[in-house]
Amino acid sequence: MMELNICEAKYSDISAIGAQVRQMQKESGEEYLYLNQGVNAVVPIDLTDIIPLIDFNSTEMQVYPPMKGRINLRRAIIKTYLQGAGDIDNLLITHGGMSGLDLVFQSLKMNKVWLPEFFWGSYAHILNLRHIEYGFYNNFDELLLENRVQPQDGVIICDPNNPLGNKYDDRTVIKLIQHLDDKGVVVMVDSPYRGVFFTNDSFYKPIAALPHVVIIESFSKSVGLSGQRIGFIHSANAELMQQLEIRLMYCSNGVNAFSQILIENLLTTEQGAKAIKKFRDQTTMAIRLNINYLQDRQLLVEEFYTDAPPKGIFVVVNRSFDELLQHRIASVGLEFFTRTQKERASQFARICVSVPHERFKEFFDRIEFVNDDLPRNA
Repeated sequence: MMELNICEAKYSDISAIGAQVRQMQKESGEEYLYLNQGVNAVVPIDLTDIIPLIDFNSTEMQVYPPMKGRINLRRAIIKTYLQGAGDIDNLLITHGGMSGLDLVFQSLKMNKVWLPEFFWGSYAHILNLRHIEYGFYNNFDELLLENRVQPQDGVIICDPNNPLGNKYDDRTVIKLIQHLDDKGVVVMVDSPYRGVFFTNDSFYKPIAALPHVVIIESFSKSVGLSGQRIGFIHSANAELMQQLEIRLMYCSNGVNAFSQILIENLLTTEQGAKAIKKFRDQTTMAIRLNINYLQDRQLLVEEFYTDAPPKGIFVVVNRSFDELLQHRIASVGLEFFTRTQKERASQFARICVSVPHERFKEFFDRIEFVNDDLPRNA
């Protein structure tokens, strides 16, 4: 009998919810609105004008790509995502954001990693797999307390946040990152949702060269290509980048050439610029309409958005998972995103608002207020 090394993580609750709802839809024959996963579903990015630019018979397509990633793609990322800051030799193409996070967790010695109080569950699962201790912070002010976060700790910054979808002012976030960097704290900036909303974005420019900052990004949200599983890591720490490259080599021997060539063409050609703009314009318009609708119906849990307004592809509504499911809306109970506020959080649900507005409105119009004009807010 084979003996196993049992991993200290479990299968994703979000994926399990999706499977449950698909089964319910199959059995009932009724349509459901899937808002449980973080995928931009307003429109797909239109690649019609990009595909003719790609030579599928080329050597570049059919052989191993460079281990760090295609040099033209890395140049394009430095130009578009980092606004010319950073070093092309300190940028590594990865298999999406989750893979990037795992590579970083494997490579850094950190006493403890601090996660937001409401956090993407995969952070904890990957940290468990890598046997790294973690704790939680309620807000950015806690990270500034003298004895809270120590040198050689790590902090994850996710802004806009998943699951809350709240967005702090960039100046506030940059100032915090600079403070933590000065203190010797490793700051892992994992903010893949901002790329949907900001063009000519200069956020990374003042932090790219900081010695304790690691930027983890993906193209899943910003250009709607989660199926390609591609992202990047940038850090000014050359030794860290060397370790990441070695680990990537013996994990997968590099990242799929097609996905790299596809993203490269999106970032460097006129056709790509048009496709990205159209995708972002249509996506952000629907998100804005959906959030405005929820605000007008007083369905948001407003306490989460007092200091940081809803700006991401997620929000938290004052209805539970079960209540939404009664109206054939798939969500994720907020209790899945916290370790310390589970009972209270079970009243609420996280939903993805990146879906067509009319379809979103059609389903949510079925939800009535609990007591006429008295909506439920915590």
